[in-house]
Amino acid sequence: MRLPDSVTGLFLVVLGAAAAYGGWILPPVPGQPVGPNVFPLVIGTGLALCGLAIVFGIGHSFEEEEELIPFEDGQAAPPPQSKLYGLRALLPPALLLFYVFAADRLGFIITAAIMVYVTSTALGAKWKLTLPLAALSPFAIHLIFGKLLRVPLPAGLLPTPW
Repeated sequence: MRLPDSVTGLFLVVLGAAAAYGGWILPPVPGQPVGPNVFPLVIGTGLALCGLAIVFGIGHSFEEEEELIPFEDGQAAPPPQSKLYGLRALLPPALLLFYVFAADRLGFIITAAIMVYVTSTALGAKWKLTLPLAALSPFAIHLIFGKLLRVPLPAGLLPTPW
């Protein structure tokens, strides 16, 4: 069963609006400009905007049809996959467990870099994208959580300069 884009887009709009409303009703922290209400408000707004983009078909023309390789008898060949292809579904819980056990020893920066590298490699990214992404994104995430949201992250082997 396939749902039309308008249905899934409207679902994301409703889900984003609910998250934004949930963040909106959280009480602010006295004396701080950024409290616990900011994160769900930003995520909910972004989710609702993405849902609207799906409803209106923005970016739909950028999708390319997958080229099928025909067999000799005219049937389309399935894309080549390894025997371990189905195990990719276990990657998110495995990475969460890895973070739980490794973050205190290695620190956030190294642990997040390994997680980004493994995830992007498993999703098929080339090393020209994977390496810069794994090197730079943990610092950006650390800045957002450490400075903006004031969430303490483990320093480990590579403490940040800020």
